[in-house]
Amino acid sequence: MKKTLLALAIALGSTAALADKPEVTVVLNAQSPMTQGMAMVLANQMQEQGAQVDILLCDHAGDLALKGAGGEALKPNNVTPAQLLDGALKKGATASVCALYLPNSGKKPEDLKDGIKPAKPADMGAALLETNRKVIGF
Repeated sequence: MKKTLLALAIALGSTAALADKPEVTVVLNAQSPMTQGMAMVLANQMQEQGAQVDILLCDHAGDLALKGAGGEALKPNNVTPAQLLDGALKKGATASVCALYLPNSGKKPEDLKDGIKPAKPADMGAALLETNRKVIGF
C-alpha cells in the first residue's frame, strides 16, 4: 500500500513538473548567420535549462529548415546555424516554417527536413497568445 501511494505521489509530482516546464517560441527571420547562430545557441541553452522550445523560421531563416542546409560555420564551435537547429530538434524542440515561406521561396514541403512543416497561422497565433509562453524574436 505504501509503495502504491509513493508511486502515485511521484507520478503526480512528475506531471506537475511537466506542467511547469517553461514554453518558449523563438521567431527567427534574420538573414545574418551570426544572428541565426545566436538564436539557435540560445534555443539550445533554454532547452538544456528545462524549456520546451518551439522555433518558427521565416524569410531567409526558413532556409535553415531545408534538407542539406549548409551555411557558414561560426566560431568558437565551428557549427552552422542549421547544425544548431538540428541539435535543438534532436533534443525535442519543434520547428516550422512560416506559412509564407514555401509559396514565396519556390520550395515545397518535401524540401523541408524531417519533422519540420509549414506553420498554420491559426495554431501559431493561438500558441503565441498563451499566457505563460515567452516569445523571442530574432
